[in-house]
Amino acid sequence: HFFFFSNLATTMKFSTAALLLAGASVGSAFLPAAPRSARFLNRYAPLQMSTETEPETYEFQAEVGKVMDIIINSLYSDRDVFLRELISNAADACDKKRFLSITAEGEVVKPEIKVKCNPDDNTVTIEDSGVGMTRDELINNLGRIAQSGTKAFVEALGEGGSADTNLIGQFGVGFYSAYLVADKVEVVSKSMQPGSPQLRWESKAGSSFSISEDVDPSDPIESSGTRLILHMKEDASEYADFAKIEELLLRYSEFVEFPISVWKEKTEYKKVPDVEANKELPEGDEPKMKTVPETTEEYERVNNQKPVWLRSPREVEESEYKEFYKGAFRNSYDEPLKYSHFVLEGQVECKAVLFIPGMLPFDLSKDMFDENARNIRLYVKRVFINDKFEGLMPRWLKFVKGVVDSDDLPLNVSREILQKSKVLSIINKRLVRKSLDMIREIAEDEDESQYIMFWNNFGKYLKVGIIEDDKNKKDLEPLLRFFSSTSDEEYTSLDSYVEKMPENQKAIYYVTGDGRENAAMNPAIEKLTSRGFEVLFATEPLDEIMMESLRQYKDIDVVDASKESLKVDDDEETSKEKEASTEEFKATIEYLETLLSGKVQKVAVSNLLVDSPAALVQGAYGVSPTMQRYMKAQAVASGGGDADALGGMNQAVLEINPNHPIVKDLDAMIKGGDKESKDTSDFALLMYDVASMTSGYDVTDMSSFAKRVMKIMASEEMSNGVADAVVVTEPEVVVAEEVAATEPEEEVAAEVVAEATEDVAATETKDDDDDDEAPAVEAEVVA
Repeated sequence: HFFFFSNLATTMKFSTAALLLAGASVGSAFLPAAPRSARFLNRYAPLQMSTETEPETYEFQAEVGKVMDIIINSLYSDRDVFLRELISNAADACDKKRFLSITAEGEVVKPEIKVKCNPDDNTVTIEDSGVGMTRDELINNLGRIAQSGTKAFVEALGEGGSADTNLIGQFGVGFYSAYLVADKVEVVSKSMQPGSPQLRWESKAGSSFSISEDVDPSDPIESSGTRLILHMKEDASEYADFAKIEELLLRYSEFVEFPISVWKEKTEYKKVPDVEANKELPEGDEPKMKTVPETTEEYERVNNQKPVWLRSPREVEESEYKEFYKGAFRNSYDEPLKYSHFVLEGQVECKAVLFIPGMLPFDLSKDMFDENARNIRLYVKRVFINDKFEGLMPRWLKFVKGVVDSDDLPLNVSREILQKSKVLSIINKRLVRKSLDMIREIAEDEDESQYIMFWNNFGKYLKVGIIEDDKNKKDLEPLLRFFSSTSDEEYTSLDSYVEKMPENQKAIYYVTGDGRENAAMNPAIEKLTSRGFEVLFATEPLDEIMMESLRQYKDIDVVDASKESLKVDDDEETSKEKEASTEEFKATIEYLETLLSGKVQKVAVSNLLVDSPAALVQGAYGVSPTMQRYMKAQAVASGGGDADALGGMNQAVLEINPNHPIVKDLDAMIKGGDKESKDTSDFALLMYDVASMTSGYDVTDMSSFAKRVMKIMASEEMSNGVADAVVVTEPEVVVAEEVAATEPEEEVAAEVVAEATEDVAATETKDDDDDDEAPAVEAEVVA
């Protein structure tokens, strides 16, 4: 847009040429009106044929008030940034003065920035001792929208001079962010040019502004500089509090090169003599003291932190990095585990310092991808721009903290949106590469506890990287750590696993489970461990997804040992033995498939079981019980409907061990004619329940399971001659089934057993030949 100004009386007008794009001209409002007859003739005069062939050129016009409204209300999404923009302007003014003072004569006041809040007047004053502005500069820099005085200054310096400055401004609209919080702005300025007067610029964000000479000012500007007085809106009174201003300064302008001070009230406690207590004090005694508060108001500097990323890595000590980490990220309780300071030159210029925290940040402990956890901070020439950019780092490096400073990033005018571009891609690759280098250095450290600590805190992020980042997947694979069947409480890596593989092992095996202990109980690994094969434990729901993404490591397949398709012995003899066992136990297989219909897809004979009678495994497209529980919980938590709708994920297959006594007993019961017996079904269901638990599944009907277990316990006691309870009198006999209707099952069982035991003891004390007693009654204890 191009804007021009007209000097009308004492008031300067924002560019208002042609307020309407077609039709009305602003200039016509100040010309004498044509006679009505002339207008009539002109309106209906015959059209004249133009002989000109050259195209006519016009300039775009704009409605100034509308443009101001767009800048104020639409350009910025967060009005906190007004302070960042105004402080950046002040820093530019100070930097210009520093540059120009090299050739200036006489003593030059050291540039600085001061901020003062006045809650009583609801104003905020921002003052800098920078270069200041003349009348023409006030008109051009503040009155012409999108005219950047800083950009013009840099262009005037040329390539050689601009390299020595640290100027930020480039768009020419930052000043107008003041109207996000203020309904009136006053600018008092005095140029460093000799003999320049102190001027006052005022505007209420309309289409006009005024400039006057500040005659007899009550608060004159020494040397040169600019003072902005913001008259805050009613709904922006919070910004008139020094605590709020100090918070914004620490967020956005902490690393600005020039001192920034805030006028604040301070209370100190001093010891003074207690006059009342010392009135009757004996001569020579030490006077009594009291502590009194003393309140003072003064400017206090807020930007004491040094931007280490702007220095050469060879010049920065380790202690300085740690101090910077604690100060910049407010982590006084934590020290970085590793850091990397580097400079990117060539196609893109970028300076950065990255840190791996020593412990998991609190905001990530609840949600590993918490949107409010913004750990990579983007700066442009020391000024904080944003920490919400997703394109700078991939999601799986959410835990890495750092600072990136680059002038080449494609920011929008408000400096709040980072546009996708090749520049962003180059910076992203370098940040990821440096992060991986840091992680590798920790893994290769002689002190193994360092990487164990890292893995316990951030291992799950690397797993997400395996799933989501195909480009860096190969670099992440060696960094993974697992518990295994041979590692006890120590972690093992994939490299270590491969080194220990026997010659006849064809794959990398893993099994899922809720924790290391539960995974180790899985009967599916018995054949593997009996052959000396190591089995990795995937103990989290995330592990299963990661393993599916991993698929291979160094051309070796990664195989789920709890899948039906697992094959260890693939020779012809083994296949024949399995076929023979399947034929031998055909009746048992059919019986179990009928009994367990709806719970398992099928029943099969397995040659991989050693000590367990049965195991539950998943079909080729089924998911582990750990993942099933996780997905059901997620479905319920998100209100996605009934968790039972996810039942299609379960493709359970019951595998039985044909060499186990329990399976042989069951087969004998079925073939012996007890197929319809309740004892046979209870026996089969109990074997299934045990297989479910050891394979990591939940037993859905705990009540029936408890009854079956107690029945087995009772039958064992009977075999030992303990449970044949004899009651003295028939009316005192209590049948468990009757009581169970009104009392909890476990309490009934306990009472019946206790009563039976007491009765047996009482009977044993009686005389053997006592024939007058009522006939003994056997009471079967049924849970």
